[in-house]
Amino acid sequence: MSSWQKLGEILQNKAVLPAQTITDALQRQQQDSQRLGQILLDHYDLSSHDLTWALAQQFGLDHFATLPADSGVAELVNRLPLEYLREQQIFPLRITDTSLLLAMTDPGNSLPINDLAALTERRVEICLAPVEEILRAINQAYAQQAGETDDLTPELDTAGDDLDTSLAPTDLLDSSDEAPIIRFVNGLLARACRERASDIHLEPFENEMIIRYRIDGVLYEILRPPPKARAAIISRIKIMAGLNIAEKRLPQDGRFRVRIAGGDVDVRVSSLPTAFGERLVLRLLEKSSSHIELTQIGLDQQLQQQIEQLIQQPHGIFLVTGPTGSGKTTTLYAALSRLNDQTKNIITVEDPIEYQLAGVGQVQVNPKIDLNFATGLRSILRQDPDIIMVGEIRDGETAEIAVQSALTGHMVFSTLHTNDAAGALTRLLDMKIEPFLVSSAVTGILAQRLVRKLCPDCRESYQPGTELIRHFDGLLQHSNHPFYRSQGCETCQQIGYRGRTGIYELLLLTDEIRELLMAGADATTIRQAAQKSGMRSLREDGLKKAEAGETSLEEVLRVTQIDS
Repeated sequence: MSSWQKLGEILQNKAVLPAQTITDALQRQQQDSQRLGQILLDHYDLSSHDLTWALAQQFGLDHFATLPADSGVAELVNRLPLEYLREQQIFPLRITDTSLLLAMTDPGNSLPINDLAALTERRVEICLAPVEEILRAINQAYAQQAGETDDLTPELDTAGDDLDTSLAPTDLLDSSDEAPIIRFVNGLLARACRERASDIHLEPFENEMIIRYRIDGVLYEILRPPPKARAAIISRIKIMAGLNIAEKRLPQDGRFRVRIAGGDVDVRVSSLPTAFGERLVLRLLEKSSSHIELTQIGLDQQLQQQIEQLIQQPHGIFLVTGPTGSGKTTTLYAALSRLNDQTKNIITVEDPIEYQLAGVGQVQVNPKIDLNFATGLRSILRQDPDIIMVGEIRDGETAEIAVQSALTGHMVFSTLHTNDAAGALTRLLDMKIEPFLVSSAVTGILAQRLVRKLCPDCRESYQPGTELIRHFDGLLQHSNHPFYRSQGCETCQQIGYRGRTGIYELLLLTDEIRELLMAGADATTIRQAAQKSGMRSLREDGLKKAEAGETSLEEVLRVTQIDS
């Protein structure tokens, strides 16, 4: 039998951590009275995978970098509270007639071992796994459990007239509340998150209510709850959002936050009185800890390099344009994440703040106290910023301050609602900004749309018809090039698409474009000049992605019809 090794010795011998780090951690342990492994995790950048491996070596246990697929433990998981599994950081892997295999992070924690031995009347064997992997398995198991009870409409049909609308549980997947309305709304939210819906629409009509999800930009009908439950469903959601349930004649806006499968989701609620009752729209914003990078939004290598050069300029305005829901804010967040470091002071003014960016000062617009984009931007300028993001340029006052900021040494990011990149320049002129100021301040304009990506599991190649090809006349280099479509499968819920990516056109302010701007040229003339200089249009970029099999020709046409 080998002699007992200390945790620090194992990590040092395998060159996971240097000797000095172990010494420093042991000195900190004398002051903090914490376990050495936790100190190394918190203060010395030891990964949970390396800690799990070292503990497995120390205790002579098996360890898993990734946990195996479900092996018939769903019934046992359903008997255990979600918070108990998370608190103890355990997950059952396999159960037989005589034994239970339990994955855990801390082999010295005997409490769950004794609990499960008593609960299952079996011998408990343990193995180790990283904490992230255990939490992932817990969330996945409870999400599958919630999926089995998505359609709770029968419960509403059989429920009594007194439908309870009490407050929400902490985590919707851990809800043990038996009230039909609470279970229905919780299931509605959990299913929306699992199917990646961005919005939930509850639409009342004369004799029914229709509930639809917006998935990848397109609305799909999900279910029609019984008429008698309509008022209770609306009241339940209004209570969660902090709205006045007695006020049914005026529009109201609210928000709430829930936890679903361990992830925080912000839900913005808008109510609108209609002829047959209140119409609700819920916007779901998942608070992800990971931020989207420029490499993840569908830019090709050349376009990405051009944008990185633009955003790293010391001053100027970089604009992103497109209709509502085209991913403009996400692109700006990706740009800010690329620039965010300790040497720069970055401040934003947004409506709303959709994602939290660590190290960035974010200001929420509040019209009730006269804090709009213009007043917020003025205040930001007194905070010595290097980079400023304005959520949207909506009026001449905001545009004027943004231009002056760019001309006085600040880098300004913002969005405009225009159909293409050239239209953004004429929009600024319409806001009474002088042409020479626009040509001096603006460095580049990115127009974008979002197209749905073909499901890789059911994608197949085909030869499109001549009528479809005709819409791309002059853009196709090879008329017999194979394209792709999807028929729908279980992975994509029979839709044929899963996820979205961007298509882009980037207008650079060249000397020729500046001359046209100063001469009062219209958007069409500017656009034609930019294309002659090498600008690829939205439809051309979409066609390139369709040729690569990322999306379909029909999807490219759908989002670029207005630009044709």
